[in-house]
Amino acid sequence: MPVRPLEQRIVSVKPIAVPAPGRGIELRVKVTAPLSGRDLPVIVFSHGNAWSLDGYEPLVDRWAAAGFVVVQPTHLDSRRNGIGWDDPRFATIWRVRIADLHAVLDHLGDILLRAGDLETRVDRGRVAVVGHSWGAQTAGAVLGARVLDTDGVPGEDFSHPAVVAGALIAATGTGDTLTPFAVEHLPFMRPDYSTMTVPTLVVAGGEDRSRLSTRGPDWFTDAYHLGPSPKSLLAVAEGEHTMGGIAGEAVAETTDEDPARAALVADAISAYLLDALRVDGTAWVAFTATATATDGTWSISGK
Repeated sequence: MPVRPLEQRIVSVKPIAVPAPGRGIELRVKVTAPLSGRDLPVIVFSHGNAWSLDGYEPLVDRWAAAGFVVVQPTHLDSRRNGIGWDDPRFATIWRVRIADLHAVLDHLGDILLRAGDLETRVDRGRVAVVGHSWGAQTAGAVLGARVLDTDGVPGEDFSHPAVVAGALIAATGTGDTLTPFAVEHLPFMRPDYSTMTVPTLVVAGGEDRSRLSTRGPDWFTDAYHLGPSPKSLLAVAEGEHTMGGIAGEAVAETTDEDPARAALVADAISAYLLDALRVDGTAWVAFTATATATDGTWSISGK
């Protein structure tokens, strides 16, 4: 299936520095937006492990063309910072990632002002967070999910009052099913979704088999099944962890290269957030109606 071309011109501005005291490495973001339009909704996007503000154009460009202003920070675990598994700073990066999103949200007005005329064109009451892989757990925390300690006790509340909705792509699942590698290096990957009350779309691949969990692809649906309503699930039958190449076309991590699949994920999130942010109440209904016309390669559930 050919990928529908972008409908309007977009522009990106980078890098923009964001105040983040004590971080050690300057927090920088990229802003991508449509060239026209007012009262624009905002997506703050958290990348997967090792990526940066320069990735995920197959998602970001389509979101901007659909009318969103997208802000992408580079987290400390970006490969350009050289902080590996054995670096003593790695153990706390999950907290710094969450702090990065808070810093972006707290300084959003200044970021938009420095990106051009966007500060006057954005609706600050329509803000969503989206993340992929580790970024999905980061975004989930800002949406209200918590991290369980070794005794199963939920940690602190990292939710942010400015966030109205969200989307999680390949989000970490729950339960004591982490592999030895994950237990050693990523013990914080024990989310509790019972407190994630914000409307959220969960995107999961039917062929996404993580080396971090002993469970199969259903691990990535926990955010939907265990999070309180309202929640929706986009299940992509043949999707693997990179969902066709959402981080970039033909990048090394893409094991299931399919531009149409990446576009599907982008467009589903656009439609969901346009509805959840009360920009277009018909967008999600129209998108979900097309599910009945597919050949079973993807499906939508809701609660």
